[in-house]
Amino acid sequence: MTQPEVLIVIGSDSDLPVAQETFHILERFGVKYEARISSAHRSPERTSRIAAEAASKGVKIIIAGAGMAAHLAGVIASSTTLPVIGIPMPGGALNGVDALYSTVQMPGGIPVATMAIGKSGARNAAIFAIQILSLQNHKLAEMLQEYRHEIAKEVEMKDQELMSGINGQPVFP
Repeated sequence: MTQPEVLIVIGSDSDLPVAQETFHILERFGVKYEARISSAHRSPERTSRIAAEAASKGVKIIIAGAGMAAHLAGVIASSTTLPVIGIPMPGGALNGVDALYSTVQMPGGIPVATMAIGKSGARNAAIFAIQILSLQNHKLAEMLQEYRHEIAKEVEMKDQELMSGINGQPVFP
């Protein structure tokens, strides 16, 4: 079995619906990944160990998703020199804004690349990981170009639908 290039760590199983977006993108590009659940607060030693051992298992990038205080990405980044991408999870009293601040406000020397809150951030984390991997993988670089063309075509198609009208009625005079 091929070793995973991306390790995805989420703080709780309640983060799985958002993390699924990351899984889908990585699978679409054929990037092997491993997913784990570990908490920065409830299992800090375990979280640090998972991060510290990742490189020796062939992992090249770690994606960490957590909500509320969201120290998961930071704890992971402090335990490895691998690139860490953080996904702030929605929810809690501040609907993910607290997670965003906790993920993005890292001290100098321990960087975390921070994505948007929620599902779009989860998709972008996977795409960003693929962009990093594509620096040394020509096939992934080509697939990224094709993906960009596909999403541009989707916009054009939606525009044509809009310009053609909705339910037979013109949208714009």
